[in-house]
Amino acid sequence: MHENEVWQIFASNGEPILGSGWDAALDNPEVSGSDKIVGAAMVFLYRHGENGLELLWQKRSEEVTFPGAFDISAAGHINLGESPVEATIREAREEIGADITAEDLCAVMVRMVNRNRFAWLYLVDFTGREENFRFDDQEVSEVRWVPFFKTEEFRMKYAKPSLREDDLTFECIKDWFLQHGDL
Repeated sequence: MHENEVWQIFASNGEPILGSGWDAALDNPEVSGSDKIVGAAMVFLYRHGENGLELLWQKRSEEVTFPGAFDISAAGHINLGESPVEATIREAREEIGADITAEDLCAVMVRMVNRNRFAWLYLVDFTGREENFRFDDQEVSEVRWVPFFKTEEFRMKYAKPSLREDDLTFECIKDWFLQHGDL
């Protein structure tokens, strides 16, 4: 989270409430007990590498929540006035220095994670792209490509708690890869 962030507020159907934001300095609505709904944009970069299909995981720095735990390639809250696509592109650039475009994004799912947060998940094929990852905002300490067939073991051993508990997201990712012939 950056200073002075204002997160977009969403209606219960996932549509943004125009001009309505949540001051991130007030803490997350989930923690504060608010009934406001915010959004999170998430992206997993993947590639076809020497170990078959691989997902890029980021390791959280010691300066942020869940220090030292692994997380999705890039993720974060949707700021006031941003679309989920714009937030995904921004987060990938800020957290790992990946330059992706709206055309790169493949939508996997959108769902209400809990009573206070919608989550949009995208995949980006990074096969053959230059990997000059950089961690400009100090939220990430490293990235690691993990073979897809080791995802479950890696997730249970190294991921932040919410990802260890999130079987649905990883079932959706697996289904997407199966439907698109990657698995």
